[in-house]
Amino acid sequence: MNRNRQTKTILIITTFILAGITAYAQQPIPIKGTIRETGTQKPVPGVSVKSKHSRVGTSTDENGQFSLTVPSNDILLITAIGHAAVEQPVNGKQFIEITLAAASNSLGEVVVVGYGAQSKKSLVSAVATIKADEIKNKPVAAFDQQLQGRVAGVQVSANTGIPGDGIFFRIRGTTSINAGNDPLYVVDGVFINNQSLQKITTQGQSNNPLADINPADIESISVLKDASATAIYGARAANGVILITTKRGQYNTQAKVNANAYYGSSWAPQLWDLVTGPEHATIINEAWANDGKSFATRPFRPKSEGGRGLPEEQPTYDRLHDIFRTGNLQNYDLSVSGGNDKTRYYIGGGYNKQQAILRTNDFQRASFKFNLDQQINSHVRIGSSNLLSRSYRTNARVGDGPQGGILQAALHTPTYLPKFNDDGTYAKWAGFDNLDVLIKYTDMHSTSIRYIGNIYGEADLVRNLKFRTSWSIDYNDYNEYEYWNSLTNRGSASKGLASSSVSKNAIWITEQTLSYKAKLGQHGLGLLAGNSVQGTVETVTSAQGTNFPNDSYKQIASAATTTSSSSSAGNRQVSVFGRLEYNYAGKYFAEFNVRGDASSKFGTSKQWGYFPSVGLAWLASEEPFIRNINAISTLKLRANIGITGNQNGIGNFASRNLWNGGANYLDNPGTVPQQLGNTGLSWETTRQTNLGIDLGLLQDRINIEFNLYKKYTTDLLLSLPLPVSTGFSSVSSNAGEISNKGFELGITTTNISNRRFTWTTSFNIAHNVNKIEKLDIPVDASYSAERMLQGYSMHSFYVYKQLYVDPQTGDAVYEDYVKDGKITADDRQIVGNAQPRYFGGINNSLRYQGFDFSIFFNFQFGNKIFNNNRFFHESGGTRDDRRAINKNQLNRWQKPGDITEVPRITTLGTNYTLSPVSRFIEDGSFIRLSTLTLGYTLPQKLTTRIHTNSIRIYASGSNWWLWKKYQGPDPEINVTSDPNVQGYDLGTPPQPRTIQFGINLSL
Repeated sequence: MNRNRQTKTILIITTFILAGITAYAQQPIPIKGTIRETGTQKPVPGVSVKSKHSRVGTSTDENGQFSLTVPSNDILLITAIGHAAVEQPVNGKQFIEITLAAASNSLGEVVVVGYGAQSKKSLVSAVATIKADEIKNKPVAAFDQQLQGRVAGVQVSANTGIPGDGIFFRIRGTTSINAGNDPLYVVDGVFINNQSLQKITTQGQSNNPLADINPADIESISVLKDASATAIYGARAANGVILITTKRGQYNTQAKVNANAYYGSSWAPQLWDLVTGPEHATIINEAWANDGKSFATRPFRPKSEGGRGLPEEQPTYDRLHDIFRTGNLQNYDLSVSGGNDKTRYYIGGGYNKQQAILRTNDFQRASFKFNLDQQINSHVRIGSSNLLSRSYRTNARVGDGPQGGILQAALHTPTYLPKFNDDGTYAKWAGFDNLDVLIKYTDMHSTSIRYIGNIYGEADLVRNLKFRTSWSIDYNDYNEYEYWNSLTNRGSASKGLASSSVSKNAIWITEQTLSYKAKLGQHGLGLLAGNSVQGTVETVTSAQGTNFPNDSYKQIASAATTTSSSSSAGNRQVSVFGRLEYNYAGKYFAEFNVRGDASSKFGTSKQWGYFPSVGLAWLASEEPFIRNINAISTLKLRANIGITGNQNGIGNFASRNLWNGGANYLDNPGTVPQQLGNTGLSWETTRQTNLGIDLGLLQDRINIEFNLYKKYTTDLLLSLPLPVSTGFSSVSSNAGEISNKGFELGITTTNISNRRFTWTTSFNIAHNVNKIEKLDIPVDASYSAERMLQGYSMHSFYVYKQLYVDPQTGDAVYEDYVKDGKITADDRQIVGNAQPRYFGGINNSLRYQGFDFSIFFNFQFGNKIFNNNRFFHESGGTRDDRRAINKNQLNRWQKPGDITEVPRITTLGTNYTLSPVSRFIEDGSFIRLSTLTLGYTLPQKLTTRIHTNSIRIYASGSNWWLWKKYQGPDPEINVTSDPNVQGYDLGTPPQPRTIQFGINLSL
């Protein structure tokens, strides 16, 4: 009995001891650690560190460090993109050092797709992901311009060198004529507007609303290119989809403070080469003589004979260097992020200010970002994304008009003409304003207040089944104002002219989704079903005033005469959508998407459109016969086909009969017909097929992605002309077809990777062939040098073709295209187009200990530019004191035997009076050194002493070198934001060269 009691006592004591030991071992303890890469030993930032037995987790900072509180006997799960996963036991340690080996393949990477995320392994579609850190060093106002040359198949080109101006952005070519070709932009699930609200003209140019978004708040950008990736967005997705994911905090992470700042300068690398005053006079006198006029009456002869003075006596006034300047660049960003086991947050603020190299043009943006996620319990989560910004621009008329065109006044005023009259007043020439007046008195500005935000809720209903609901809005208040001083042409005619416009645009959307994912043995299954309701409302209020007391009074209320107008319009869209994902054994993948959209823009019988897709993929590298090939680490084959739609760019009531008020008579109100309706109006539809291959070699040190695609768009939304007898000029209809086909190639290599030195290279190139397959009536673009014609590509130049300059006579010889023995309008023909045959980019990144260096080039080949500046500047004497002359005019034919493309100078015949001619079509190919960056990260021992996680200082430059054949300053230009015009240059400021010095600080 005593022995039994003793035994029980021992057992009880032992149990308590073991329980105590166990309890002690399971007590949460704070641990810290550093994660480095095997071989290089460099810190790995952004690594996910999670507890295997609890819900806590964090990620490493820029130095690869993390801190976490977990049970002492826990196991840490370490995962990072491009590295093999690791399970690390804690074993009571309070400091852990972990090394990660590069993964044998990158298929574990998570890619953001429509309404979710997928592993790269399971993708059946063409999706490219760009990390914000890869493009952050290019000092432009908007993130879309930072993508230039970075993604295969994505063509990005700035229309001007003005910060915040419009961007030409195409994914796999141009698919529409009137319905818009820009992709759909989605920020944290919010569908945002990328169309300018600008109503006060800057001569063809428009501001870029995407500049309202601070690039520093962006975590990553996904570009959805083929139908399998985009069909889930249905009627909005014919031109591709851009998904922007902004930064968020991490659960169970101490507050991290990141501060970034840079300051720099920008300047014009090259300007137009104009003749001097004496050279200008020589040209005009030569034209006079070649016209057979009397030498004694030539324009430039001694003033004593009634002339303007001898050619050599003419002064030269350099207006171009008056209008261009060295601009200042500055940017400041500050963010705080972190979280506990229930809440995570990200708060960011930024300020950006850029002076354009062209005077009176400035851009400023102040932004605030707040993202919050809250776990209510283990099954329910809520959250919110919020972006608030204020963008302020001082503008100028930059495009092609002489009325107030600040660049035109500098570029096109003849160089020998003085800036001031003899009496000291401002001189005006050839209809242009005086440049000094424009620099001093231009008053044109705009303010954009924008909020982009959403709230969401998620609930785990049962195992693997999740419900999500969200409410989103993109609200933009855009306020513009201009005042034309009485010293300007526009202001003098009306004793001062002021205009004001207030535009308000709101896009709201609510969406609900159910998603299910499960793995049943060898079978993987994913289901998504959802619906959405979207509305858009835009209101515009405009006012104008003329006849002011004097130029000190600029508000419209001070004008003697005022006018005003207002408008309001909107549309609605209802959608249902679904996706089915299936894979077997992690080797065979299938995906099916479908979306149905109903839009108020179309007739009642045509409001619904349905957009399906199907995609298949085979991960062949998982097959035994491929595994045995040591050189191949990844091999995946993809194929998909699908249909997407387009309704952008047409009126909100395009299918309806409309009447307009304001047709008043004898002070009585009246209405008139405004638009002829078309109840059969429906969506544009684009069918796209894609074949792709993903290949990794030598343990993925070499990664290759190749895509071959074909897009075919039918039922183009066009305004077709009507007989005058109908009382209407046109009607919106579905007519026309366009095709695009091409390939994309992307190669990423790890050239060297060891403990001290790494060197990686990424290269992409794309080729696209565009063709208008069906267009019964040719459509002329807003600039007559371009025409849309069946059988040819968009952006084709329709001109008289100059064959050569006759060496004996010096006269231009044009092709008699219709062979009728004379040159008439029927002889115009297609000569080249503005679309490049090939475009892409190449980036090299090197790292040696604390130093990092990157150099990025972008390029395009095979595109043409219509140099309309040359048309005016090489006028052969026909414009005399109405336009400047460029240096190329000096290459004119002068005597028999001269070989040149510049004809004999004369105001007679067709040498300089026929327009447009192919002589002014130039090769727009270029290679640009886009960015060059050198940085240094201070040693960790030093930063620890000053209580910071990391400090990096850097210097970066952009556009430091440009190879081109184009005679203008820059081949990356476009005179207008009209989507149907591309490659047309008329007084467009070039891309600036920049240098900036910055610091990245993490606390």
